[in-house]
Amino acid sequence: MTVTLVPALPTLPGPVRPDPLGVLGVPGEINLDHAASAPCARAAADAVAELLPWYASVHRGAGALSRRCTLAYERARQTVADFLGARPTDHVIFTRNTTDAVNLLARALPAGTTVVTFGGEHHANLLPWPRGSVRLPVPDSPAGAVRSLDAALGELARDARPGLPVLVSVTGASNVTGECWPVAELARVAHRYGARILVDAAQLAPHAPVDVTASDLDYVALSGHKLYAPFGAGVLVGRADWLDAAPPYLPGGGATSHVGAATHDVRWTTGPARHEGGTPNLLGAAALAAVCAAFTAADRAALHAREQALLTRLRAGLAALPDVVELRTFGPTAPRVGIVSFVVAGRDSAEVAAHLAARHRIGVRDGLFCAHPLTRRLLAEAATRSGRTDLPPTALRASLGLGTTAHEIDTLLGALATLSR
Repeated sequence: MTVTLVPALPTLPGPVRPDPLGVLGVPGEINLDHAASAPCARAAADAVAELLPWYASVHRGAGALSRRCTLAYERARQTVADFLGARPTDHVIFTRNTTDAVNLLARALPAGTTVVTFGGEHHANLLPWPRGSVRLPVPDSPAGAVRSLDAALGELARDARPGLPVLVSVTGASNVTGECWPVAELARVAHRYGARILVDAAQLAPHAPVDVTASDLDYVALSGHKLYAPFGAGVLVGRADWLDAAPPYLPGGGATSHVGAATHDVRWTTGPARHEGGTPNLLGAAALAAVCAAFTAADRAALHAREQALLTRLRAGLAALPDVVELRTFGPTAPRVGIVSFVVAGRDSAEVAAHLAARHRIGVRDGLFCAHPLTRRLLAEAATRSGRTDLPPTALRASLGLGTTAHEIDTLLGALATLSR
């Protein structure tokens, strides 16, 4: 028998898979407002598109669609837990956003808890706490924050009634300046005095890894819409005991293990479901988990290096403009993520933002950034530091992230240079 040898066909490249951390956008529009709401990552959009045909009830049905949705929801919970380095005993509770997560924990505090915050927090970490909370002054350095907390907790240990809980609540990265706070060191100080710590990671998690176990954090809150998953989900991750002992945040279906004939005859379940009453946001959870998984698989060091190069380019360009003054809490070389707030002397910030949008198609934020006490303080300090008496009462903020390019940074700097001239 004669065997005819067929020459091997050349290997053709397979279809190029889109980068899961590529972001959606509108051609020609320069989005430098990631800190308010980040654009949608491809991973989030794909996860939602894949799940939509199967959309059904979660934890409430026996059909194939409901079973798949329930599995997707609980897998999302585990993916988020893995992304944040949660302990096996921690709860991962899906919320609407960081503000919702912080309010949930505020409702779950044991009676008599003293909450310690700094004056540099976002309103979400200032307004939910009960009366009697301690607000420390804004420090001038990360080391100053550690010393201030140590002194405050030492004083509380001497003066407060013994045995009453203390919760320290701090940001991971400022939404005004992008400066990173020393959360691991603050956690060590808190635990030395028997206190717990909550980290608002809304601005930190999109830019740097957050590890609950490695940093020994008790609670972490974050928002999906700042983590490239704009489908209305956030999370509170942390220790179970306070959460299981508290009344449900949202009493209703799913939060109960038994409801009797009498209105008071209710037994609440334990675990995350206790605070997730009602039909859960399945698509939001799936989108958030997809982005968490994409970040876990990515080279975070390379992403960080790229962002830092863009941030350095932006800050150096702003510093070269004689009428522009940057806001900062710590020193100019303090570690920070891709957020810069600044003012243009002699120019109203809202008018500058409107000009950038209308003439250059650049989106930035103007105002006090839902951190009014801090931003007003930094504006006053900027006036003193620069010697300018014509700084406006509100600021501008440019925030970077996935998809930001050097060309976009240069376009902003060129527009500001033209404006200041």
